[in-house]
Amino acid sequence: MIKRELYLKKIRPLIGKDLIKVLTGIRRCGKSSMLKIIIAELLKEGINRQNIILINFESAKYMNIHDSTKLNILIENLTKELEGRIYLFFDEVQNVKNWEKSINSFRVDLNVEIFITGSNANLLSGELATLLAGRYIEIKIYPFSFKEGLKLKKYTNEKFFHGIS
Repeated sequence: MIKRELYLKKIRPLIGKDLIKVLTGIRRCGKSSMLKIIIAELLKEGINRQNIILINFESAKYMNIHDSTKLNILIENLTKELEGRIYLFFDEVQNVKNWEKSINSFRVDLNVEIFITGSNANLLSGELATLLAGRYIEIKIYPFSFKEGLKLKKYTNEKFFHGIS
């Protein structure tokens, strides 16, 4: 996995802030991978693994979570024994009906840091903009840059990289 420092530089200063971090972008641009990179950073900083909860709504494990009521029950069950700050990561959360209300209630009722992903069109339209106005920050994720693509293919000629961003 390529550590996408360009985005981490934007995200690191937001950790600890009472803002929902919303990672948006087209399909297959790396939103889910960015969540995993952020989780790795948190673990490196000493955050307890039990306090990090990643839920991918495209996974068969969570296919029965169709609405905010079921999401609320899931999060209540997953967090009731935890102490300290909890880090909630919701991947493709727009697949859950009325998810915005749940996200807002978690922010209010729990000691949480929230990260969510989804496509721009589905995620930031309508209810989210209204319900969470001023409480979230969008980080747009793009497909690999040319330099990142080269790193993925393990092309490491430093002379070649000079001047490429």
